[in-house]
Amino acid sequence: MPPERPFVFINAAMSADGKIATRERKQTRISGSLDFDRMDELRASSDAVMVGIGTVLSDNPSLTVKSKERREKRRAEGKDENPVRIVVDSLARTPIDADIFKKGVGKKTIAVTEMAPEEKVKQLAEHAEIIVSGEKSVDLGKLLCELKTHGINRLMVEGGATLNWGLVSAGLVDEIYTFIGSIIIGGKTAPTLVDGEGFISDFSKLSLISCEKLEDGVLVRWKVQNQKDVRNL
Repeated sequence: MPPERPFVFINAAMSADGKIATRERKQTRISGSLDFDRMDELRASSDAVMVGIGTVLSDNPSLTVKSKERREKRRAEGKDENPVRIVVDSLARTPIDADIFKKGVGKKTIAVTEMAPEEKVKQLAEHAEIIVSGEKSVDLGKLLCELKTHGINRLMVEGGATLNWGLVSAGLVDEIYTFIGSIIIGGKTAPTLVDGEGFISDFSKLSLISCEKLEDGVLVRWKVQNQKDVRNL
């Protein structure tokens, strides 16, 4: 039997020193038009795109498919023109006027916990499906199982670093795409590809799938070796 969760991959652009944003946690342009087009194709080929609440609050992404041709192709296949947009938001802090609600058609899902304020959850429920998973922090394994039952088989994760850590540390990631740009951002508090507590031992191991020059950077694709089957959760 296949794992009872979607195929999960992380896509991110980072500087040559491994930073995905500045010390102010503001996203900066690291890659160029070719990488943006590659990312758009990944979105268009996914059933859903997931981000953490930190990414929503700092960057306010729409997470839409930008190419008209790709949106039309999705519609021709009987899909919404945008993949399901998912926010992992333990305390229901997603603003009602966030771009994921204002831009582009398609389904939205907010994953919250039992600790999320009831009034905020009710407000968000007017704009998105609400999934309650976990008591104090979102149980990502159970969330993925729930998403699988909703027909989400291919899940693209676009950060941020805290969500990436939660997924990687739980063994819930299958592949990672990293575009490494030709800039150095620096800053000891600037977020890296994966933050969180970090491993002391038993590190998450990767195997290289491909590596290619793209514009002035390098695109690296990894397979995560220690992903987990969560069918028994």
